[in-house]
Amino acid sequence: MVDQELSPALLLTLFRLAELGAYFSEVTITTTELARGLKISQQTASRHLIELQTLGLIRRTRVTRGEAIKVTVKGSEELNRMHLRLRAIFEPKVKELVLEGVLFSGIGEGAWYVSQEGYRRQFVEKLGFEPFPGTLNVRLKREYEDEKKRLEAIPSIQIEGFRDGTRSFGPVKCFGATINDAERGALISAVRTHYGADVIELIAPHDLRAKLRLKDGDIVRARITIPDRGETSA
Repeated sequence: MVDQELSPALLLTLFRLAELGAYFSEVTITTTELARGLKISQQTASRHLIELQTLGLIRRTRVTRGEAIKVTVKGSEELNRMHLRLRAIFEPKVKELVLEGVLFSGIGEGAWYVSQEGYRRQFVEKLGFEPFPGTLNVRLKREYEDEKKRLEAIPSIQIEGFRDGTRSFGPVKCFGATINDAERGALISAVRTHYGADVIELIAPHDLRAKLRLKDGDIVRARITIPDRGETSA
């Protein structure tokens, strides 16, 4: 994900390149052709390509006739994010998102991060509870991995990043969740994480392993209530 929201003009140019085939393979095009398709000047099209390349969203190579352009993995992520937002607009509204996977033991960093005062204070203020020091780590079943991507289009509770001495802590998105249809908690999604895209982390006021009698290998279900647009999840 780019560090800041991509401008509509750049996003439209990225979309046009993908539409021409650059999402899956290289396409050869001139800035004049690109400008004509976008109804912008050749100079503007050239500037857009430079900016998209600088942001790491496309790869460009000079060829005899124009440029060979390929959307990068980072660029694909931006396009997928736009796709999810469009789905949220045009598809029938759903009230909840369910994610399910297998519980596993992490490396213990969750307890340390959750207990940091800069996070702890915001969790209490914005989530309405003080989390047990630790996260429940769940590796999603394959059929739920695409569902996780839909979180990008769901309003979240924002936990701001902060600095503690010489160390910086990144921002965190939170989504209100019910775990195994029994315990109120939240799914947390950190901008910086050492886990893969198939993993979710859950927090709650109690030790979920003890309260729900969970052990590694057990199935865990997180039911996320989707708020209306303009609201935050509760």
